[in-house]
Amino acid sequence: MTLKIINMAEKLRDAEDRWLESMFAAEPIADDGFSRRVVGRIRRRIWIRRLALPVAMLVGGVIALKPASQLLLAVSKLLTVVPQDVVVAPAEWLPQMQGVAISGSIMQTAIYGAVLLGVGLLGAKMLTE
Repeated sequence: MTLKIINMAEKLRDAEDRWLESMFAAEPIADDGFSRRVVGRIRRRIWIRRLALPVAMLVGGVIALKPASQLLLAVSKLLTVVPQDVVVAPAEWLPQMQGVAISGSIMQTAIYGAVLLGVGLLGAKMLTE
């Protein structure tokens, strides 16, 4: 069916179709490489945009290494000063689950993980505001 329509359209050419066909059949306009330079510049800008964010992240990460290591050292020194009673939660603070065969240390780790997740999400929300 498509072939018949194409063949009919080729047979039914009017004056405007012939004029358009002759206009586009002409030689391309000489622009002394202007089109090629424009396309090259567009491609170069696309590559710059693609690479800008990863390069900026890499440079920022390298710059942040020293302060991050200092922060970790400060936190480790702070944890040595804080009493162990504050760091380790007593067993009676943990919820008692009857009939579940999970050891206390696993439960304590899971609760600590949930608390850290909550604190991390809250901190991220505070940073975005």
